[in-house]
Amino acid sequence: MSVEDIRAAAERVKPFIRRTPVLRLEHCTGANLPADFHLKLECLQVSGSFKIRGAVNRVKSLAPAQLANGLVAASGGNHGLASAYMARQSGVPATIFLPTNASPLKEQKLKKLGAEVRYAGSVWDEAHAAALSFAKERGAFYMHPFADEAIVAGQGTVAIEMLEQIPDADLYIVAIGGGGLITGMSQVIKAVNPKARIIGVEPVGSPTLHASFAAGQVVRLPKVTTRVATMACGRTDESIYEIARRHVDDIVLIDDDDMQRAAELLWFEFGIAADLSGAASLAALMAGAVKPRAGGRVAGLVCGAGTDGLSN
Repeated sequence: MSVEDIRAAAERVKPFIRRTPVLRLEHCTGANLPADFHLKLECLQVSGSFKIRGAVNRVKSLAPAQLANGLVAASGGNHGLASAYMARQSGVPATIFLPTNASPLKEQKLKKLGAEVRYAGSVWDEAHAAALSFAKERGAFYMHPFADEAIVAGQGTVAIEMLEQIPDADLYIVAIGGGGLITGMSQVIKAVNPKARIIGVEPVGSPTLHASFAAGQVVRLPKVTTRVATMACGRTDESIYEIARRHVDDIVLIDDDDMQRAAELLWFEFGIAADLSGAASLAALMAGAVKPRAGGRVAGLVCGAGTDGLSN
């Protein structure tokens, strides 16, 4: 996958997605944020997250025969919603496998989109195994959330917009689940602005790429304990690891509660309903895991919508 593939994906997905706005975070009491901090609001995207970008690019690249028996996905929620949305748009059935820690709200949204929802396992990797078996049995197309170049190229289109909307940012902070988003984004960012730093954010309870970077190769986590279903992944893909290793400058770990506090701040201060993964960029700054240089311009994104910040 190349930057040219991502630019082609941007043209392919353009008619089907929203160009989401950017918010400069100001006047946040006690949050200790850099003065020039911007969040791209992908929580306002079609289907509620950036995931629709990859889903559109994948589906619009398929032949009709590949779609005939429907789409299958395993997801913590957001990828499933994007896949279900594209199945509905294509007039084919969708079956979405969720781990048991997925948000009940996202299950409800999936059913409203007409998808069949099945639960399998306590983490994404177990749902993934069940979904793969089901897709093979039914002859359906499996929508892998990150081990698919067309999906990753679609996710990378976020960076094309951010580079236009937040010129001259010198630091990008990106949430990581399986790694597709940061992989696609990092290729574009480094091609356009090679001096920019890219920092990934993972939960302490699912340090997928962090552990692989430390080992110098892809590793499988012995266990995944985070409650953030959209960031829970026991093992990334080799192709994701190789690209991320070249372009991502650092990966930091934060607690689930850090994301909870950030989601609550987004709701309280701005009325933005973010899921916990959507609050990860902000959480990394609030927790002090990422320390921008003085006077720098920082870019992050609210990658998914949810009600996590509305609980208090």
